[in-house]
Amino acid sequence: MSLREPGGRRPTMRDVAARAQVSFKTVSRVVNDEGGVSPPLERRVRKAIDELDFRPNVGARILRRSDRRTASIGLLLEDVANPFSAAVQRAVEDEAEHRGVVVYSASLDEDPARERALAKAFGARNVDGLLLVPAGDDQSHLAAELRAGTAIVCVDREANNLPVDSVVTTNEIGAAEGVRHLAAAGHRRIAFLGDRTTIATARQRYVGYEEALRGLGLSVDPALVVRDVRDAGVADGAVTALLGRPDPPTAFFTAQNLVTVGAVRALRRLGREHAVALVGFDDFLLADLLRPGVTVVAQDPTAIGRIAAGLLFARIDGDTSPPQRRLVPTTLIRRGSGEIAPD
Repeated sequence: MSLREPGGRRPTMRDVAARAQVSFKTVSRVVNDEGGVSPPLERRVRKAIDELDFRPNVGARILRRSDRRTASIGLLLEDVANPFSAAVQRAVEDEAEHRGVVVYSASLDEDPARERALAKAFGARNVDGLLLVPAGDDQSHLAAELRAGTAIVCVDREANNLPVDSVVTTNEIGAAEGVRHLAAAGHRRIAFLGDRTTIATARQRYVGYEEALRGLGLSVDPALVVRDVRDAGVADGAVTALLGRPDPPTAFFTAQNLVTVGAVRALRRLGREHAVALVGFDDFLLADLLRPGVTVVAQDPTAIGRIAAGLLFARIDGDTSPPQRRLVPTTLIRRGSGEIAPD
């Protein structure tokens, strides 16, 4: 049971010293794991800490440290609710936990202004490093953080105008593989549904789509291309409209997981899920339990998060080698929807 001081005042180390009947220096040594305290005295101090519900002042610890490290990092993701972002976050947290590092995370919502504001806010909290999924086309606003000694690694997308490490998926290669897979099943009219064109990965996946079609000797039909699809609802409407055409596509390549979800909803509502082929970029929860299961070009967000965290901690520990770009390959997972032949 907490015996916190009346009036809500947080207990101090002097309060702990008084309760344990030891010196302030003894409490300081126990709190800061400095050693030099006999077991009986340490037990008395820790008992007093528990009784008072004492919490060390992290800010004061930082000021006493010569390296001013905070044992914390910032993680700025596209949207922590997105399954891809959530998997990256968990991987980063797992890497940070055994190092005793706290991870502060936030969503950018593809907003460059929010990227700047949150990066500034995390910097003001003296995080040791920053993992960032760039929302804008210019990360030069982080140059001051780099000069101040903050380690920075970009995740999923490369930085622009900022020389830092990045960990990215082979987006063009993966998209091209997905399109070629549909063509191998006999499809020639393959529609493309993509995320916002302001997003580098969305542009890369469209390039992969185009290159695959041209490599197969097929022309790109602009009428079958829908870009700037912002959510599942818009994707649902786009699929419905395309299938309502006199010359509808026989297959869809959807270049983001939420776009794929919207396409699946439309196909099921129209009763076309067994007639129209679909390959999505990014895996998503329960994709394997649908009938047919959804064939996907799967990223490896766990590997992306783990590698990015490893690069960041290496920089924090003093690595001064030139910035590197690490590529994480995709995997085509065949589940049924991408293997449907055209009517």
